[in-house]
Amino acid sequence: MQNPALLAMAGLFALQSATSAVGQDSKRPAIHLPKHEARLAYTVQTVSVRAGCFPARLRAVLSHIAVRTGRRPMITSGLRPHPRRHGSLHGKCLAADIRVPGLSERAIIAAASSAPGIGGIGSYCNGIVHVDVGPRRRWVDC
Repeated sequence: MQNPALLAMAGLFALQSATSAVGQDSKRPAIHLPKHEARLAYTVQTVSVRAGCFPARLRAVLSHIAVRTGRRPMITSGLRPHPRRHGSLHGKCLAADIRVPGLSERAIIAAASSAPGIGGIGSYCNGIVHVDVGPRRRWVDC
């Protein structure tokens, strides 16, 4: 069963969007943003993934991966307020675990390795790659 308040808000948003599009002045110049600024360089796997706190350095690493691979990385884990390991950069919102759908782990690591500002790069047996902006280091955890 859908929440009636959510449905009402979605309807109001759709109505507002439609009426503002009709009422725009056609003589106003269009604003064109460069592609890298027009959209985020990554997606999140689920709405519960916390990635809004990523610093510019980490967003730049993710953007670099997107440019090098031609695909946006999918964040599977970002900020973890209570990380499993002491000292994890996930606890400071300086790390992301990613997948890039359709690409091998090796291709993702190659793209991440050339990113300016990259720190740690780790790989896991499930195909997830860890990237962070901490000290430079590499690992495989199977």
